[in-house]
Amino acid sequence: MTDVLFYHLQRQPLEAVLPTLLQKSLERGWRIAVQATSAERVSALDDHLWTFSEESFLPHGTDREPDAADQPVVLTLSEANPNGSTIRFLVEGAAVPPDAASYERLVLLFDGNDPDALAFARDQWRAVKAAGHAATYWQQDAQGRWQKKA
Repeated sequence: MTDVLFYHLQRQPLEAVLPTLLQKSLERGWRIAVQATSAERVSALDDHLWTFSEESFLPHGTDREPDAADQPVVLTLSEANPNGSTIRFLVEGAAVPPDAASYERLVLLFDGNDPDALAFARDQWRAVKAAGHAATYWQQDAQGRWQKKA
């Protein structure tokens, strides 16, 4: 059974949250795919992950690069798993992939200030639960710490 985590972004944007979650996943030894729904978002995330911190960087690439299979983090528009990842981050309204059961963990990050993103996340929650996956819902508190709500 795949663990599916829903992260309700309200206090910080995706660009502030995603690098930390990716770093923690890499520390656990996981290979990662990050799926977006637009080439513009993939390009923006690619640029951001190289420059988000002066103290560290996240080794990554996009699935357009010839060495994508070797990258610990791959940014993609596709449902394919170009680097054999065990965890998949879904951003910008990317849907749960048909092969969801092949991952240890799926992480859906959605903008809680966007009514359409919120409605889509609710639909995804129902679909994930109906498929028998373990789903948890996380929201940031006033100090920016993630609190499990469901």
